[in-house]
Amino acid sequence: MALLTLRRVAALAAVTLGLTAARALPAAAQAVSQDEALRQAFADADTVERRTAYLTAAQLAEARQLAGRGVDVEAELVTYYVGVRGGDTVGVAYFDAHRVRTLPEVLMIVVGADQRIRRIQVLRFSEPPEYRPADGWLARFTGRMLDAELSERRGVDGITGATLTTRAVTGAARRVLALHQVIAPFQSASR
Repeated sequence: MALLTLRRVAALAAVTLGLTAARALPAAAQAVSQDEALRQAFADADTVERRTAYLTAAQLAEARQLAGRGVDVEAELVTYYVGVRGGDTVGVAYFDAHRVRTLPEVLMIVVGADQRIRRIQVLRFSEPPEYRPADGWLARFTGRMLDAELSERRGVDGITGATLTTRAVTGAARRVLALHQVIAPFQSASR
């Protein structure tokens, strides 16, 4: 009985600490809501449809290979949002949550029909604000595709003093583009 009570107290304390820590995050940690980000990304769309892809083991292996070494691809279930205008898909948005150093970052990455990034937006950044990627730096990803140049060792300029942020954003971009290629939402929309 005492062991069970101690476990309950420990669980309650963990939940309470988590809620307190979430309230203590700086205002910059929560940049914009998911709904607002989707409205901004698909301002020209008639509708935004939420879809889910269930990856097979073969699809997951393909996504890992496409993303490349050093990029984690673990999700067997991928939720994405399709912007539709006049019956045509205008873009696909993915939300990628990952750690930068020890704290989370959430990005919205929008991919166009040409398999290129249309937009990257920070929705949450919990690391110190001086490590947050600037909108101008994120704009450099616009038009990028999944190739060898999409690497901080090749075509992606680093953020001075924020190497881990550079790696995290570049890894997220590679992960999303790999999953996008495997899921092929533009092809499935035309079926």
